[in-house]
Amino acid sequence: MAETRTEALHQNAEGLDIQTPDAILSSLADAQIEAAKVVHNAIPSIARAAEIIAGRLSGGGKLAYAAAGSSGLMALADALELPGTFGIHRDRIAILIAGGDEALRTLAGGPEDDTEEAATAVINAGIGKGDCLIAISASGTTPYAVRAIEEAARRGAATIGIANNRDSALLRQAETAILLETPPELIAGSTRMGAGTAQKIALNMLSTLTAVHLGHVHDGYMVNLMADNIKLRDRAARIVAAVSGRGKDEAARLLEKSGGAVKTAILLAAGADSADAAEKLLEGTGQKLRPALSAIEGSKGRAASVLIKTEPEKGQQGD
Repeated sequence: MAETRTEALHQNAEGLDIQTPDAILSSLADAQIEAAKVVHNAIPSIARAAEIIAGRLSGGGKLAYAAAGSSGLMALADALELPGTFGIHRDRIAILIAGGDEALRTLAGGPEDDTEEAATAVINAGIGKGDCLIAISASGTTPYAVRAIEEAARRGAATIGIANNRDSALLRQAETAILLETPPELIAGSTRMGAGTAQKIALNMLSTLTAVHLGHVHDGYMVNLMADNIKLRDRAARIVAAVSGRGKDEAARLLEKSGGAVKTAILLAAGADSADAAEKLLEGTGQKLRPALSAIEGSKGRAASVLIKTEPEKGQQGD
């Protein structure tokens, strides 16, 4: 097997084991920063991928992640955050990690070669037409990830590949390829470091832009969050207060009236007649808050205009 970039020795690695602790840590930090910078080169492909994912989710489809080893952990971290942060229902997200649940305890290497398990995982998750699968592999050759993307494509799903080696099998198989061409690792082949950092950043960017497309972000606020603990209920109230200009106590009251839905509470603060009316308004704007707020402001303006036109002028009220 030819040596790939992710297996090569870093140019600053010579003598690493005999350097001072501070020098080693400085080199490790610099390598992480160096790896993170390459994500900028992938922005166009990440943008295309986010648009595809948003289209599939808004059409009722699922989003699946498939990976092994440390790439699987990066996928897991991104996928598990989506319901709480952006309110994407858990049943719309599938996490396919080589080795299954046991991988979360042992992260054994063997399962990443199990192509049959990968195909079965895609089938069992019901991934097919109308869905989207993201496969992640630092080398771009991990059999589990490559087979998962092949099976998903065969079943009609949109496919996105994320890898750190150019011209790898995963990127060739993917409908949308995201290359994160990170430098060799300071510890050769330890892709949980630089490659993993770049993957984490790219996945964060990808899922966040998807949420923007879906209308789950307004200014810098997560307006579709799932407030299921004290911290998030407090955050939800602060978001409603900040966007609506109301006090926090009033924001909490509106959240209770909206059943905890942040966007609905904000529209109630803006003048929506009821929670049902606010939700219907959001349906009409594709769940986007800004045009819904504009619609309420527009209706207020029209009502005021009608009132001005029908009100008699001073001195003409009659006896």
